[in-house]
Amino acid sequence: MKKIVVLANAALLLYSCGPQERVSKETFEAVNQSMEVKRLTEVEILNEAMLWGDSISTEAQNQLITRLQNAVAEKGVPGAIEFCNIQALPILKEVSQKHGVEIRRASNRYRNPADQPTEEEKPLLEAYEFNAENGSKSDPNIQKFENGEVFLYTKAIVIPGGFCLSCHGEPGKEINEETLKKLAELYPQDQAKGHQVGDLRGMWSIRIPKKEVVKRL
Repeated sequence: MKKIVVLANAALLLYSCGPQERVSKETFEAVNQSMEVKRLTEVEILNEAMLWGDSISTEAQNQLITRLQNAVAEKGVPGAIEFCNIQALPILKEVSQKHGVEIRRASNRYRNPADQPTEEEKPLLEAYEFNAENGSKSDPNIQKFENGEVFLYTKAIVIPGGFCLSCHGEPGKEINEETLKKLAELYPQDQAKGHQVGDLRGMWSIRIPKKEVVKRL
């Protein structure tokens, strides 16, 4: 039986923010570099990390969808698949560098093997899958790692509409033969077909250094 991690909102996760946590020198210096040193509570820092994670994941998704739509318009679906194969990871790296975080997508039904979940991500992804299978809503989630110096923000990725089914839907129905051929050529381990609108596709995974959150407050 799978061990299920219950997803909760930020308020319910505050139990992990204890007063005995040690603040690293790097984080302490980030606070002192501000024009006005403020007393920041763990609640404030965690809430800001959650809001920032929401913003970054939305930005990354919009970047991918906009460029993908442009590729489909210019080259058709098979050409857009080739675009994703080459450009998707660099686009996420670009957004990561802009904000000083690490952004990736994780899925057990991955298309690119690079999107397989890490050990940290596995229980969180399984929780999103459990909620999807049982018709429960999955809210964004945030966890603390590395002695509280890194936040891991996650958010479910859901198939939003028919546009995505042209390469994630049913073979022979939404996915035509030309597209299937291109998928087989570029992604021989593809497990991301057979989806319907509203299905869980995977999750956003964003590692946010605590010191970067402190700089924003």
